[in-house]
Amino acid sequence: MEIERDGLRIRVRYETGLRTMTATVQEPGMSVSTPASYVPATTGTLIEDTTGMITIASPIVGTFYRSPSPDADPYVEEGDYVKKGQVLCIVEAMKLMNEIESEMDGRITKILAESTKPVEYGQSLFLIDPTATP
Repeated sequence: MEIERDGLRIRVRYETGLRTMTATVQEPGMSVSTPASYVPATTGTLIEDTTGMITIASPIVGTFYRSPSPDADPYVEEGDYVKKGQVLCIVEAMKLMNEIESEMDGRITKILAESTKPVEYGQSLFLIDPTATP
């Protein structure tokens, strides 16, 4: 399902067996002709070109954790190759630990959230390059 209204576009897709939701939001007033490599982020820094990348977004509001416990290694690092269904992180909501899984095979190109920090519904957590091979 895709809805676009006043320059805001929301896309929700459902695949059997997956519980991960992806949302794409276009900032109001943003020029369509602006290249993706020059779109300003909310922090004021420039984002690298994300053409062809898949964004894994938080399906819920909660606290983002890169590892299963404070003393454990992170589930994934930037540059790691992941398989469909592989756990990427945990988002804790109301004392429930929700594992966020990869939607496809590919390489993690960017981790967009900081461990132990709050995340919002639809906030981008990871960028995955689905064309990369191990």
